[in-house]
Order: sequence, then structure tokens, then C-alpha cells
Amino acid sequence: MKTALTIVFIIVCIISIILVLCQEAKDNGLGSLAGSPAGETYWTKNKGRDKKVIATIVCVILFLGLALLISSKALN
Repeated sequence: MKTALTIVFIIVCIISIILVLCQEAKDNGLGSLAGSPAGETYWTKNKGRDKKVIATIVCVILFLGLALLISSKALN
């Protein structure tokens, strides 16, 4: 059982790395310290990213759950 969970854990890790790398930056680096233009809000800047963000959140939750499950003493 622990071997199967470890394999799933590795697959989730790889998928979450790919999802994070596919996302675009949310700001312009240090240029964002001066403030954003008046018409730009958080919601207008992030309209097209919803599916990637949700998939990343799901992968991170799976990652944490599997990490806790694998490290628990119930499987040892």
C-alpha cells in the first residue's frame, strides 16, 4: 500500500511542478512597488488563469494529504 501511495505522490509532485511553471507571473517584479494603473484590479489581471490556479490548488492539497498519509504511523 505504501509503495502505491509513494508512486501516486511522485506523480502528483511532477504534475504540480509543471502547473506552477506554466503559470505566468502576477506582477512586474520591482516595478509593481509604485502601484498598479487605475483600471487594473486583481480580478481583471487574473481572468484567464482560473483553471490553472484551481488545478494547482487541488494538486497542492493532494500533495499535503498524501505526504501526511505516507508519513503516518498507520502505514508503517
